[in-house]
Amino acid sequence: MNGKRRNGHNQNSKKVAVFDVDGTIFRSSLLISLVDRLIQNGVFPKNAERVYDRARTRWLDREGDYEEYIQAVITAFQKHLKGVHYSVLADAAEEVVDVQERHVYRYTRDLLAELKKKGYFLLAVSHSPKTILDKFCPRLGFDKVYGSIYEIGPQECFTGEITDAHLIYNKANIVKRAVEKENLTLENSIGVGDTESDISFLEMVAKPICFNPNQKLYRYAKRMGWKVVVERKDVVYEF
Repeated sequence: MNGKRRNGHNQNSKKVAVFDVDGTIFRSSLLISLVDRLIQNGVFPKNAERVYDRARTRWLDREGDYEEYIQAVITAFQKHLKGVHYSVLADAAEEVVDVQERHVYRYTRDLLAELKKKGYFLLAVSHSPKTILDKFCPRLGFDKVYGSIYEIGPQECFTGEITDAHLIYNKANIVKRAVEKENLTLENSIGVGDTESDISFLEMVAKPICFNPNQKLYRYAKRMGWKVVVERKDVVYEF
């Protein structure tokens, strides 16, 4: 039992493959890379790292939770994004992607290429800023990208607030919206994720794949009988 649901569709509906991005395709976090770049470029102050430095150390020492680390990075990003012009963020995002676009996992990179050839509609659903996702995902063949959209105020400068946060943090709702808007079908659909925040959309698809899952997702996957794939160095293990 994998929670597969059927949806109404016509003969022109396209099969869909839904992918999380950070830790699933990209071998790190696009948001973390973007914050690092903004600090390097002098857009964010050097002391911006203080907000997440302790959480990062705890994560690297395997004493803390990754979720704690990434939430601290989000806090720092939102705090220092206020007043930054959109073009400055977009330029930093372009710089990150130009350097790191090949820093991807072999398994998901090859799966994306295979599904593209089979005519799947490739959908990326991520909590990273849409500004950097829009630079990164099209290079991998994605047809549609959903990410965190940060509010822009006067003079095209960010306010630091996320627009429609309730929507982006419920990935199942995003997939439902995409299925309706893009005329997709969930029959024979595929989903790939790596943390418990991906469970909501993995329950929707016909073939959920838990790739390099964290402990919470791994336990859930084992209970549900979902496929688990782990890539270490140049070896891919399937369970």
